[in-house]
Amino acid sequence: MKAIVAKRVDAGTADLTEIADLARAAGYDVVDRVAQTRVEDATYAFGEGKVHELAERAGGTDADKIIIDNELGPFQTYNIGLELPEDVEILDRFRLILEIFGQRAHTRKAQLQVELAELRYELPRASAKTSLAKRDEHPGFMGLGEYDESRERDIKARISRIREELDAIARDEAEWRANRRESGFDLVALAGYTNAGKSTLLRRLAADLDVDENVGLHPDLDPTAQSQDRLFTTLGTTTRRGAIDDRDVLVSDTVGFIRNLPHWLVESFQSTLEQVYHADLVLLVVDASDPIDELREKVVTCHDTLYERNRAPIVTVLNKTDLLTEAELTERMDAIAELAPRPVPISAEHGSGIEALERRIVEELPPLREERLVLPMTDQTMSMISWLHDNANVNDVSYGEEQAIVDFAGRDGIVEKSRAKAQQLAQPPVDHG
Repeated sequence: MKAIVAKRVDAGTADLTEIADLARAAGYDVVDRVAQTRVEDATYAFGEGKVHELAERAGGTDADKIIIDNELGPFQTYNIGLELPEDVEILDRFRLILEIFGQRAHTRKAQLQVELAELRYELPRASAKTSLAKRDEHPGFMGLGEYDESRERDIKARISRIREELDAIARDEAEWRANRRESGFDLVALAGYTNAGKSTLLRRLAADLDVDENVGLHPDLDPTAQSQDRLFTTLGTTTRRGAIDDRDVLVSDTVGFIRNLPHWLVESFQSTLEQVYHADLVLLVVDASDPIDELREKVVTCHDTLYERNRAPIVTVLNKTDLLTEAELTERMDAIAELAPRPVPISAEHGSGIEALERRIVEELPPLREERLVLPMTDQTMSMISWLHDNANVNDVSYGEEQAIVDFAGRDGIVEKSRAKAQQLAQPPVDHG
């Protein structure tokens, strides 16, 4: 399908790079670009002359879609559509993003979140159709179709049902996180803008080890993480198991951020962002090759989004350093120093800086508790020691005739669980005779 991308800005020069990338991510062949600098026109968003130009270019290029990098109101969408050839459809920025999300939603949770976003997009438009049709006693809404007052109620009811199902999924995931922590795992989440290299970094940190044992319990554990140079490769959550130094970790790659998303769209994906908010550590991955102003803007936006609800430490990871000179890298690190102290420069593609990042991860994760257990020698003692090896870092085991002494370090939950197990070993067997 062919598309023309267009953008209006109040001042300065319109940059069409991102909207063209988004269009290509949705599968469109971008055949033309149209930009305008002027204040917004209430009727067309653009000036009337620029709309006529769009119509001419659509006819000359056989474009199927006009993709506008602005949010259009229902009136503006209709008015522009009147000037275009009949077979040309208009998409605004957010309708395009929803189309991409729909293409990439492969899990039940992702599909529900996309549908929720689509309904929240449609709700104010359905409300406008209803209210204006009532006011004007008109059977249709400015040519946008017959209004149906029940449609607004149906949308609200469906939104409510989707939220209930997402809440149920969130409860299952909270239980999954608790179980994994009790098993000695640290939860590390990758966050950042789409195409920053999160999926590539995931493969580096997790050493391609899948979390096969959890696929049936957790709907968003995928066996592979794609590493492709395109937007929105990851929409759901991909989780992999890995070992970093002496820590067992689960690393999750989540949906990428994108600039200028409205609040209603971000809110629709809160279920996925919960993986970030409830992690033990967040790695904020940014593309170090971005222009400095854009880099700063992205770091600010990410920190604002994460610090609003996130309690875990955030480590900023400057990825794609292989595309920069040392001087350019230093310049970027200085530019974000106040926002992101001690950023870690890496190239996930080539593997440079990964060892330094792993050391930083261990440094930032919650410290392990040192513990010593004195275990009586019973039929279950060796099984208990084997469990400690699987779930904690065992430093030393010494055996005597009547007891074994185990020195280890583990998460709080593991230490408490080990104490309970040791207490059970010390209890005399129950005589059922």
